[in-house]
Amino acid sequence: MQNQDSLSLDATQLERFTELGFLVLPEFLSADLTTRLEAEVDRWVDTGLRASSIASCVDPESFGPPPVMELEMAAHGELIGYPSLMAILAQLLGPTFAFHHLHSDRRDPGAAGKDWHHDYEQNPQVDRTHTMIHTMHYLGGLDESMGGLAVLPGSHREVAEKTARAHLGTSELPGEVLIGKLPPGSTILLHSALFHARRPASAESGKPRYLVDSSYCEGGVRWPTVKPYWRYMLARAKDLGLDRGQWPELFSEDHFAEYARPTGLSRVGL
Repeated sequence: MQNQDSLSLDATQLERFTELGFLVLPEFLSADLTTRLEAEVDRWVDTGLRASSIASCVDPESFGPPPVMELEMAAHGELIGYPSLMAILAQLLGPTFAFHHLHSDRRDPGAAGKDWHHDYEQNPQVDRTHTMIHTMHYLGGLDESMGGLAVLPGSHREVAEKTARAHLGTSELPGEVLIGKLPPGSTILLHSALFHARRPASAESGKPRYLVDSSYCEGGVRWPTVKPYWRYMLARAKDLGLDRGQWPELFSEDHFAEYARPTGLSRVGL
Protein backbone atom coordinates (compact mmCIF):
# COMPACT_ATOMS: atom_id res chain seq x y z
CA MET A 1 0.00 0.00 0.00
CA GLN A 2 1.10 3.59 -0.66
CA ASN A 3 2.81 5.07 2.40
CA GLN A 4 0.10 7.24 3.95
CA ASP A 5 2.76 9.37 5.66
CA SER A 6 4.02 10.44 2.24
CA LEU A 7 1.33 12.83 1.11
CA SER A 8 3.03 14.46 -1.83
CA LEU A 9 4.23 13.75 -5.33
CA ASP A 10 7.93 14.15 -6.05
CA ALA A 11 9.29 16.34 -8.86
CA THR A 12 9.47 13.42 -11.29
CA GLN A 13 5.83 12.48 -10.71
CA LEU A 14 4.68 16.08 -11.08
CA GLU A 15 6.58 16.45 -14.34
CA ARG A 16 5.23 13.14 -15.60
CA PHE A 17 1.65 14.19 -14.95
CA THR A 18 2.19 17.58 -16.61
CA GLU A 19 3.77 16.08 -19.71
CA LEU A 20 1.85 12.83 -20.14
CA GLY A 21 -1.49 13.66 -18.51
CA PHE A 22 -1.70 10.63 -16.22
CA LEU A 23 -0.06 9.04 -13.21
CA VAL A 24 -0.42 5.52 -11.81
CA LEU A 25 -0.42 5.05 -8.02
CA PRO A 26 -0.33 1.31 -7.22
CA GLU A 27 -2.07 0.21 -3.99
CA PHE A 28 -2.96 3.80 -3.15
CA LEU A 29 -6.09 3.05 -1.10
CA SER A 30 -5.98 1.25 2.22
CA ALA A 31 -7.09 -2.39 2.19
CA ASP A 32 -9.88 -1.61 4.67
CA LEU A 33 -11.33 1.20 2.56
CA THR A 34 -11.02 -0.89 -0.60
CA THR A 35 -12.97 -3.76 0.97
CA ARG A 36 -15.75 -1.45 2.19
CA LEU A 37 -15.96 0.28 -1.19
CA GLU A 38 -16.35 -3.04 -3.02
CA ALA A 39 -19.24 -4.00 -0.76
CA GLU A 40 -20.92 -0.65 -1.43
CA VAL A 41 -20.43 -0.99 -5.19
CA ASP A 42 -22.11 -4.41 -5.04
CA ARG A 43 -25.05 -2.83 -3.22
CA TRP A 44 -25.10 0.10 -5.66
CA VAL A 45 -25.33 -2.21 -8.67
CA ASP A 46 -27.35 -5.15 -7.33
CA THR A 47 -30.16 -3.22 -5.62
CA GLY A 48 -30.91 -0.96 -8.58
CA LEU A 49 -29.51 2.21 -7.01
CA ARG A 50 -27.16 2.76 -9.93
CA ALA A 51 -30.04 2.39 -12.38
CA SER A 52 -32.04 4.93 -10.37
CA SER A 53 -29.12 7.35 -10.45
CA ILE A 54 -28.86 7.05 -14.23
CA ALA A 55 -32.60 7.61 -14.62
CA SER A 56 -32.34 10.79 -12.54
CA CYS A 57 -29.77 12.14 -15.00
CA VAL A 58 -31.47 10.98 -18.20
CA ASP A 59 -34.96 12.17 -17.23
CA PRO A 60 -34.67 14.55 -14.26
CA GLU A 61 -38.16 15.97 -14.75
CA SER A 62 -39.72 12.55 -14.17
CA PHE A 63 -37.40 11.14 -11.53
CA GLY A 64 -35.85 14.04 -9.60
CA PRO A 65 -32.81 13.32 -7.39
CA PRO A 66 -32.04 9.61 -6.89
CA PRO A 67 -33.12 7.93 -3.62
CA VAL A 68 -29.45 7.44 -2.72
CA MET A 69 -26.32 9.09 -4.13
CA GLU A 70 -22.95 7.38 -4.14
CA LEU A 71 -21.53 9.97 -1.74
CA GLU A 72 -24.21 9.09 0.81
CA MET A 73 -22.69 5.63 1.22
CA ALA A 74 -20.12 5.75 4.01
CA ALA A 75 -17.00 4.48 2.23
CA HIS A 76 -17.74 6.45 -0.96
CA GLY A 77 -18.13 9.61 1.08
CA GLU A 78 -14.87 8.86 2.87
CA LEU A 79 -13.11 8.41 -0.47
CA ILE A 80 -14.06 11.89 -1.72
CA GLY A 81 -11.97 13.60 0.98
CA TYR A 82 -9.35 10.85 1.39
CA PRO A 83 -6.42 12.74 3.02
CA SER A 84 -3.66 11.39 0.77
CA LEU A 85 -5.74 12.17 -2.31
CA MET A 86 -6.54 15.69 -1.13
CA ALA A 87 -2.86 16.43 -0.54
CA ILE A 88 -1.94 15.27 -4.04
CA LEU A 89 -4.81 17.18 -5.66
CA ALA A 90 -3.65 20.35 -3.89
CA GLN A 91 -0.29 19.92 -5.62
CA LEU A 92 -1.87 19.41 -9.04
CA LEU A 93 -4.83 21.81 -8.82
CA GLY A 94 -3.60 24.43 -6.38
CA PRO A 95 -5.08 25.39 -3.01
CA THR A 96 -8.59 26.01 -4.35
CA PHE A 97 -10.38 23.16 -6.07
CA ALA A 98 -13.84 21.63 -6.04
CA PHE A 99 -15.44 18.21 -6.15
CA HIS A 100 -17.26 17.76 -9.45
CA HIS A 101 -18.92 14.33 -9.42
CA LEU A 102 -18.58 10.68 -8.48
CA HIS A 103 -19.39 7.55 -10.48
CA SER A 104 -19.25 3.95 -9.34
CA ASP A 105 -19.69 0.68 -11.23
CA ARG A 106 -18.93 -3.01 -11.43
CA ARG A 107 -18.42 -4.47 -14.88
CA ASP A 108 -18.79 -8.21 -15.20
CA PRO A 109 -16.95 -10.64 -17.53
CA GLY A 110 -17.62 -10.02 -21.20
CA ALA A 111 -18.48 -6.35 -20.69
CA ALA A 112 -18.14 -4.06 -23.69
CA GLY A 113 -15.36 -1.53 -24.04
CA LYS A 114 -15.73 2.23 -24.33
CA ASP A 115 -14.59 4.19 -27.36
CA TRP A 116 -11.78 6.74 -27.30
CA HIS A 117 -12.93 9.92 -25.59
CA HIS A 118 -12.00 12.47 -22.97
CA ASP A 119 -14.02 13.83 -20.02
CA TYR A 120 -13.00 17.49 -19.80
CA GLU A 121 -16.13 19.48 -19.01
CA GLN A 122 -16.23 22.49 -21.31
CA ASN A 123 -18.88 23.47 -23.83
CA PRO A 124 -17.69 24.39 -26.37
CA GLN A 125 -14.15 23.13 -25.99
CA VAL A 126 -12.00 26.26 -26.34
CA ASP A 127 -8.92 26.03 -24.08
CA ARG A 128 -7.04 24.09 -21.41
CA THR A 129 -6.19 26.95 -19.05
CA HIS A 130 -7.62 25.19 -15.97
CA THR A 131 -7.14 21.62 -14.89
CA MET A 132 -9.75 18.98 -14.22
CA ILE A 133 -8.73 15.57 -12.87
CA HIS A 134 -10.48 12.22 -12.80
CA THR A 135 -9.22 9.91 -10.06
CA MET A 136 -9.92 6.37 -11.16
CA HIS A 137 -9.85 3.91 -8.27
CA TYR A 138 -9.59 0.26 -9.35
CA LEU A 139 -10.73 -1.53 -6.22
CA GLY A 140 -9.87 -5.06 -7.30
CA GLY A 141 -6.98 -3.94 -9.45
CA LEU A 142 -6.77 -4.68 -13.16
CA ASP A 143 -5.76 -7.60 -15.28
CA GLU A 144 -5.94 -7.84 -19.05
CA SER A 145 -9.04 -10.04 -18.97
CA MET A 146 -11.01 -7.18 -17.35
CA GLY A 147 -10.33 -4.82 -20.24
CA GLY A 148 -7.37 -2.55 -19.67
CA LEU A 149 -7.31 1.25 -19.77
CA ALA A 150 -5.63 2.66 -22.87
CA VAL A 151 -4.41 6.27 -22.67
CA LEU A 152 -2.90 8.58 -25.28
CA PRO A 153 -0.07 10.46 -23.54
CA GLY A 154 0.06 14.20 -24.19
CA SER A 155 -3.40 14.39 -25.76
CA HIS A 156 -4.67 16.45 -22.81
CA ARG A 157 -3.01 19.47 -24.41
CA GLU A 158 -5.21 19.23 -27.50
CA VAL A 159 -8.36 21.33 -27.67
CA ALA A 160 -10.81 18.83 -29.07
CA GLU A 161 -14.36 17.65 -28.56
CA LYS A 162 -14.88 14.65 -26.31
CA THR A 163 -15.85 12.42 -29.23
CA ALA A 164 -13.10 13.53 -31.65
CA ARG A 165 -11.62 10.00 -31.69
CA ALA A 166 -14.80 8.02 -31.02
CA HIS A 167 -14.89 6.84 -34.65
CA LEU A 168 -11.77 4.80 -33.87
CA GLY A 169 -13.68 2.65 -31.39
CA THR A 170 -11.39 0.96 -28.88
CA SER A 171 -8.68 0.18 -31.44
CA GLU A 172 -4.98 0.42 -30.65
CA LEU A 173 -3.52 3.84 -31.51
CA PRO A 174 0.09 4.82 -32.24
CA GLY A 175 1.78 6.07 -29.07
CA GLU A 176 -0.86 4.75 -26.68
CA VAL A 177 -0.06 3.27 -23.28
CA LEU A 178 -2.14 0.28 -22.17
CA ILE A 179 -2.54 -0.07 -18.41
CA GLY A 180 -3.61 -3.67 -18.14
CA LYS A 181 -2.30 -4.89 -14.81
CA LEU A 182 -2.67 -3.23 -11.40
CA PRO A 183 -2.84 -4.56 -7.83
CA PRO A 184 -6.01 -4.04 -5.75
CA GLY A 185 -6.60 -0.55 -4.39
CA SER A 186 -4.69 1.19 -7.18
CA THR A 187 -5.52 4.67 -8.45
CA ILE A 188 -4.89 6.35 -11.79
CA LEU A 189 -4.83 10.14 -11.84
CA LEU A 190 -6.05 11.24 -15.25
CA HIS A 191 -6.11 14.77 -16.62
CA SER A 192 -9.73 14.89 -17.71
CA ALA A 193 -8.79 16.12 -21.20
CA LEU A 194 -6.61 13.06 -21.84
CA PHE A 195 -8.03 10.75 -24.49
CA HIS A 196 -8.56 7.25 -23.17
CA ALA A 197 -10.48 4.08 -23.97
CA ARG A 198 -11.60 0.99 -22.10
CA ARG A 199 -10.82 -2.24 -23.90
CA PRO A 200 -13.53 -4.95 -23.92
CA ALA A 201 -13.37 -7.50 -21.10
CA SER A 202 -12.75 -11.13 -21.85
CA ALA A 203 -15.87 -13.29 -21.70
CA GLU A 204 -13.79 -16.04 -20.07
CA SER A 205 -12.74 -13.92 -17.10
CA GLY A 206 -14.38 -14.80 -13.83
CA LYS A 207 -13.40 -11.60 -12.06
CA PRO A 208 -15.48 -8.38 -12.18
CA ARG A 209 -13.89 -4.96 -12.64
CA TYR A 210 -14.66 -2.49 -9.84
CA LEU A 211 -14.14 1.21 -10.53
CA VAL A 212 -14.97 4.29 -8.49
CA ASP A 213 -14.25 7.49 -10.41
CA SER A 214 -14.21 10.79 -8.54
CA SER A 215 -13.62 14.07 -10.36
CA TYR A 216 -12.20 17.41 -9.16
CA CYS A 217 -11.66 20.78 -10.86
CA GLU A 218 -9.35 23.75 -10.37
CA GLY A 219 -10.84 26.98 -9.05
CA GLY A 220 -10.96 30.12 -11.16
CA VAL A 221 -13.65 29.31 -13.72
CA ARG A 222 -17.25 28.14 -13.59
CA TRP A 223 -17.36 24.51 -14.67
CA PRO A 224 -20.31 22.86 -16.42
CA THR A 225 -22.20 20.46 -14.16
CA VAL A 226 -23.14 16.90 -15.16
CA LYS A 227 -25.81 16.20 -12.53
CA PRO A 228 -29.18 17.98 -12.82
CA TYR A 229 -29.40 17.77 -9.02
CA TRP A 230 -25.87 19.17 -8.53
CA ARG A 231 -26.89 21.70 -5.86
CA TYR A 232 -28.55 18.97 -3.81
CA MET A 233 -25.42 16.80 -4.24
CA LEU A 234 -23.09 19.52 -2.97
CA ALA A 235 -25.41 20.39 -0.09
CA ARG A 236 -25.57 16.76 1.06
CA ALA A 237 -21.78 16.48 0.87
CA LYS A 238 -21.51 19.55 3.11
CA ASP A 239 -24.13 18.20 5.53
CA LEU A 240 -22.21 14.94 5.81
CA GLY A 241 -18.93 16.75 6.50
CA LEU A 242 -17.14 15.06 3.63
CA ASP A 243 -14.63 17.93 3.43
CA ARG A 244 -13.43 16.86 6.90
CA GLY A 245 -13.42 20.52 7.92
CA GLN A 246 -10.22 21.11 5.93
CA TRP A 247 -11.36 21.99 2.40
CA PRO A 248 -14.02 24.75 2.61
CA GLU A 249 -14.20 25.22 -1.19
CA LEU A 250 -14.62 21.53 -1.99
CA PHE A 251 -18.43 21.69 -2.21
CA SER A 252 -18.95 25.37 -2.99
CA GLU A 253 -21.56 26.19 -5.66
CA ASP A 254 -19.43 29.15 -6.77
CA HIS A 255 -17.29 26.94 -8.99
CA PHE A 256 -20.15 25.82 -11.23
CA ALA A 257 -22.43 27.04 -14.00
CA GLU A 258 -26.09 26.12 -14.27
CA TYR A 259 -26.93 22.63 -15.46
CA ALA A 260 -27.56 22.11 -19.17
CA ARG A 261 -28.87 18.84 -20.57
CA PRO A 262 -25.91 17.04 -22.22
CA THR A 263 -25.70 15.97 -25.84
CA GLY A 264 -23.44 13.40 -27.42
CA LEU A 265 -21.24 11.16 -25.29
CA SER A 266 -22.92 9.40 -22.38
CA ARG A 267 -21.47 10.22 -18.97
CA VAL A 268 -22.60 7.07 -17.23
CA GLY A 269 -20.52 4.37 -18.90
CA LEU A 270 -17.34 4.09 -16.84
